[in-house]
Amino acid sequence: MSRGLRNNNPLNIRLSATTVWQGEIRPSQDRSFCQFRTMAYGYRAGLKLLQNYRRKHGCRTIADFIRRWAPPTENNTNGYISRVCKEMQVPASYVPDVGDQGTMCAFAAAMSQVENGVPAVMEDIITGWSLL
Repeated sequence: MSRGLRNNNPLNIRLSATTVWQGEIRPSQDRSFCQFRTMAYGYRAGLKLLQNYRRKHGCRTIADFIRRWAPPTENNTNGYISRVCKEMQVPASYVPDVGDQGTMCAFAAAMSQVENGVPAVMEDIITGWSLL
């Protein structure tokens, strides 16, 4: 089982000294990544973080979001962007509506697929959206 699935953290959000997410388990048994009570809380945190990327950091396109989420110093960022865009059937220049449930759940599902190597459970993502 992948780390993201073990931690109920399907987008692999790193631990933060300043942010404690709703549904997060502290202390985490993982020294680097958050752990959540349920997958829905993990998706909620990921969706909220993506919305914050737009509001606080000006991310507009799918490529902008992924470059911030998975910087090239640690990841194959271009491969990540390509895979998310393929899953969502949109170009890297696509500007997602961060307030639209369908769009953001599809975005989270595509990112989860890249992070964990298995398809996401859409019910968990939708429940996470409802917790926002």
